[in-house]
Amino acid sequence: MTLLILAYLGGALTILSPCILPILPFVLSRSAKPFLRGRLPMLAGMASAFAAVATLASVGGAWAVRANEYGRYSALILLAAFGLSLLVPRLAEALTHPVVALGNRLADSGSSADASPWASLMLGVATGMLWAPCAGPILGIVLTTAALQGASVQSSLLLVAYAAGAATSLAAALGIGGRLFAAMKRSMGVGEWLRRGLGVGVLGGVAAIAVGVDTGLLARFSTGGPARLEQALVERLHTTAPTAPRSPTMPVLQDVNDAQVAGEPMLLAANDISVGFPVRLPVEGQLPSLDGAVKWLNTGAGAAPVSRNQLQGKVTLVYFWTYSCINCIRTLPYLRAWAEKYKDQGLTVIGVHTPEFAFEKNPENVRRAVGDFKIGFPVAVDSDFRIWRAFNNNYWPAAYFVDARGSIRHHQFGEGDYAKSERVIQSLLAEAGRPFSSRDVVVPDAEGAQAAPDLRNVRSGETYVGYGLASNFASPGGIRQDASHGYTVGNLELNEWGLRGQWTVGAEQATLDRADGGITYRFHARDLHLVLGPAPDGRAVRFLVKIDGKAPGASHGADIDANGNGAITQTRLYQLVRQAGDVGEHTFEICFLDAGAQAYAFTFG
Repeated sequence: MTLLILAYLGGALTILSPCILPILPFVLSRSAKPFLRGRLPMLAGMASAFAAVATLASVGGAWAVRANEYGRYSALILLAAFGLSLLVPRLAEALTHPVVALGNRLADSGSSADASPWASLMLGVATGMLWAPCAGPILGIVLTTAALQGASVQSSLLLVAYAAGAATSLAAALGIGGRLFAAMKRSMGVGEWLRRGLGVGVLGGVAAIAVGVDTGLLARFSTGGPARLEQALVERLHTTAPTAPRSPTMPVLQDVNDAQVAGEPMLLAANDISVGFPVRLPVEGQLPSLDGAVKWLNTGAGAAPVSRNQLQGKVTLVYFWTYSCINCIRTLPYLRAWAEKYKDQGLTVIGVHTPEFAFEKNPENVRRAVGDFKIGFPVAVDSDFRIWRAFNNNYWPAAYFVDARGSIRHHQFGEGDYAKSERVIQSLLAEAGRPFSSRDVVVPDAEGAQAAPDLRNVRSGETYVGYGLASNFASPGGIRQDASHGYTVGNLELNEWGLRGQWTVGAEQATLDRADGGITYRFHARDLHLVLGPAPDGRAVRFLVKIDGKAPGASHGADIDANGNGAITQTRLYQLVRQAGDVGEHTFEICFLDAGAQAYAFTFG
């Protein structure tokens, strides 16, 4: 019930977001119609269509997204005809094209009390197929529930509740608009001009959606206000539902970056020993089953799985991570240090590798990453998310601290707060009768991407390259989905990025079709990382990095030299920039000298 209330309130707040602007002309065009036969069917059709499409996209995979494209084209044609008939009714009557004639009939329907509501319903369905609401915290919860639990009555009800909330706020706008238009007609006799103005608005909305302005230009406008309201609602109702994850087709899982997450403070001081905790840590639940991994690593001959029964009597730290996540990478030095420091006192560290991208599902890729990061503790390859769901986990990275009796006593979501986490380990070992003589905390000597971030100078956030979650894309014409296209890039504002050359942009990554293509990003952070993969056949791809048009010199990252030269040999996160001296705003450029490069996501530190 809490989730249903949250979904409804989140939908109602959508009207405050700029991404609602392209569809407002469609909705307001029905404001002069009777409520039961004109406005209500329009809103019902819109809500139903959005809920149906979002359900399919959340649980159906890429085929549902592609199938919906045909529905979008049909909706654009229908609404364009509707707008044309509003703008030039005489022209619409003279034309014999069936779509335009249908648009004219739609425009004239509902003008009397006995008019059929089906025309308004059809317009609502078309609008719902084009509606792409901003994915704030609450919609992220709804989509995550649908994606992780699969097709179910609950996920469909949540999407219907979200759409119903949006329809409610739009109904209020319709009521205000209807009264305003009626007053204008009585006082000025401008009914025909109002009709034409709405026609221009509808055609403008169709054009904006057709060229991607609704997800391009409007995405650059601030949605911070509505997002803060939604986050406040989530925290007030204390929901335990997931926030937004990541899949090839829809937002599904989420990295926890250096910010507050569900009220948990993320400390900037990685080794602040002043942090304390209660003498008696509360019980948060019982250790779930660890069954379901597709493979176990570092468990000896035969790669035997680790069971819950084997951990009885031991203090256990269960750590969820994925190997291309920068927040996870920066946490690993502490995990390794704790596993080594407390192994003789009875601490067992269990890594659970749950993938974000498709390439992270490959057990051999995970095995190689475990070796590269020098991880010696057991790791479960949780590519089917079975252990993730058993813990009802929502974040990367996430650590669960389990006492010797199998009770979860503490959790840590995101990087940071290391001193408190180690104090928890010491406390649980003491409860188990295995106190540690020293109260010191570890200070790992981490290098490269594993080094602690410079949080004071981070002004750029995680940015996905695939169209599934892409934002701030600034190449002219926007992204062409799943099609080879030539891109250019000009001057960029802070946090804007663009492609240059011939690329095919998929939901999860962009693939370079011809050599000598590149990516440009205007950023402000000490470190810049980019998740990259070699050509689909495994061929290495050479690349060259420049900062403000010059070789990086002393500001080169761990994976390139001072001249900016590097090569993609495996699919992983590459550190390309670590600014030397004062950190400032710069233009990053990477040029791929060979075809086939695959780019997934930028992260900063």
